Amino acid sequence: MKLTLVTGLTGLILLATIVELLRRRQLREKYGMLWLGLLFVVIPLSLFPRLLDGVADLLGVASGVSLVLFLGIVFLLLVCIHLSWEVSALEEETRTLAEDFALLRAEVEAERAERAEWTRRLDRTEMVSHDG
Repeated sequence: MKLTLVTGLTGLILLATIVELLRRRQLREKYGMLWLGLLFVVIPLSLFPRLLDGVADLLGVASGVSLVLFLGIVFLLLVCIHLSWEVSALEEETRTLAEDFALLRAEVEAERAERAEWTRRLDRTEMVSHDG
């Protein structure tokens, strides 16, 4: 009974945390919906663990605990794959932005050098006109 209560309370605390993170816009909606969907499955199963045993029997799994561990590992593997995909996309975007920034910096430096050269020529012309 204690484990059921602790698991249920943990699920509710996580639910409140996810909702608060979404409210403060510290968690993107697509990830928030993923975790909320998971919690809406986990909370009822934690409060009524016999439901899990029934689902395990239907699937031919030895126990509900084995089913939860397997599904948890599969879920975390999918999350890792998704996050790896997101990181790869961000690395590509960062590389592209760095290249664009380097090109812009080179253009700005060329403009500064051109402007400095133009200013030097203008100063020489003014010096010659004053001397002559």
